[in-house]
Amino acid sequence: MKILVCISHVPDTTSKINFTENDTKFDTNGVQFVINPYDEFSLTRAMWFKEKQGASVTVVNVGGAETEPTLRKALAIGADDAIRVNAEPTDGFLVAKELAEVVKNGGYDLVLAGKESADYNGQMVPGMLASLLDFNFVNGCVGVEVDGTNVTLEREIDGGEEKVSSTLPMVVAGQKGIVEEKDLRIPNMRGIMMARKKPLSVVEPAGASAATGTKTFEKPAPKGDVKLVDNVDDLINLLHNEAKAI
Repeated sequence: MKILVCISHVPDTTSKINFTENDTKFDTNGVQFVINPYDEFSLTRAMWFKEKQGASVTVVNVGGAETEPTLRKALAIGADDAIRVNAEPTDGFLVAKELAEVVKNGGYDLVLAGKESADYNGQMVPGMLASLLDFNFVNGCVGVEVDGTNVTLEREIDGGEEKVSSTLPMVVAGQKGIVEEKDLRIPNMRGIMMARKKPLSVVEPAGASAATGTKTFEKPAPKGDVKLVDNVDDLINLLHNEAKAI
């Protein structure tokens, strides 16, 4: 089984976010970038398939040379090789189109990704990718097993979980639950050294065009002062008349 894991290069969630050029550009100065957490869950599941079923695991990212340390970390975790599509990921449709070309050229059976990236939270790319490839698709996946070409999955739905069955080839968008946080892997020194020798291929983009563009960014309004109340009646009054929450 050939597995492709889509990796987003995102700011660490503890980073302080700022914008430049009249709030039209994201300021990367001083920002630490990491593997998108949802993608890391899916990568860890891919490693399970590699170790238990002999699958090969390739990681892929759409981005510039600055994303290569993130791909190298994925290689240090245990992926066999990496692909960087040399294009600026300006919107989800462009990313999905470029990833679709990688899948077509590589003959992958299973594409794993996070359900969304932690920076834009779009939840678009996995679904669009499956549509472009005409692959089966499951979103919000919290469990996946593969037996030959048959796939058994669990996904989160409102109020519970749903068990579904499907067949390869397919795209699976995972989240916490596809593996647990305790199962995430920290690259050790041996893995880091081996990652330096693993192939990282840079491919030129297929020429997909962005369907959307960013006009401006805006930070959330700062939180107001905390108000302390002494009794339930005052709390209800504030929630009803000031916060308009009830």
